[in-house]
Parts: sequence; structure tokens; C-alpha cells
Amino acid sequence: MDQRARVGVVVLRVATASVFLIHGVARTLNGTVGGFGEFLGSWGFPAGAAIAWAITIVEIVGGAALAAGYAVGWLAAWFIVQIAAGIVMVHASSGWFVVGAGRNGVEYSVLIVACLFASAMLDAASDRR
Repeated sequence: MDQRARVGVVVLRVATASVFLIHGVARTLNGTVGGFGEFLGSWGFPAGAAIAWAITIVEIVGGAALAAGYAVGWLAAWFIVQIAAGIVMVHASSGWFVVGAGRNGVEYSVLIVACLFASAMLDAASDRR
């Protein structure tokens, strides 16, 4: 892989990781982890608050690790499952568009899943060389 391709891989991975890192930090600083836990509880998840904290911590620590290039495949898989759950639980009922022709849809989440998948595949391909 040439230098330009390596830079592209890093930019993709860091930009995608930053979404999770910032999301987790914002949830913590805004004091909304408890509300997230209540939301999870309303979906029937036991210990919603504990799950909300676990997800938030993985977003922060895992986001930083993903940005740094550690455990890329595992973290991408975790975040893909997390985003897929968000699609099912929140966004699918609103259609495709996040803004414009709709509101709160799946388009952004689908893009994040694609970026995570691409990051994992590119990381795996670079490990083989």
C-alpha cells in the first residue's frame, strides 16, 4: 500500500472512530447516560443503566483505541452491532433521510456501518502483507 493509500485508511478510521469517542464523551458530560439506560430498559433490556454505561465506556475507550489502530476488527464489529441496534430501535421507523426529505432516518447510520466495515477490511488486508 502506498503512502497516499495509508493516509486515506488512517483518515477514514480516525474520522469514524471520532464519531464514537465524541458521542460517548458528550453523553457523559451532558449527563444523559441515565436517560439512555431508561430507554434501553423500556425496550426490555435488564440493567439498562449498566448497559448504557458499558456502551458509553466502550465508545470512549474503544473510540480512542480504534482511532489509534488497535483492535480495529473487533471494535468495528462491536460498533457495527451497536449501530445496527440503533437502526432497529430508533431510526428505521423514520425512513432513510436524517434531514431534508425526512428526519432521524437511517442514512447516517448506514454510512457509519460502511465506514466501519471498510476500516476493518483495510486493516485486515494490511495485516496480511
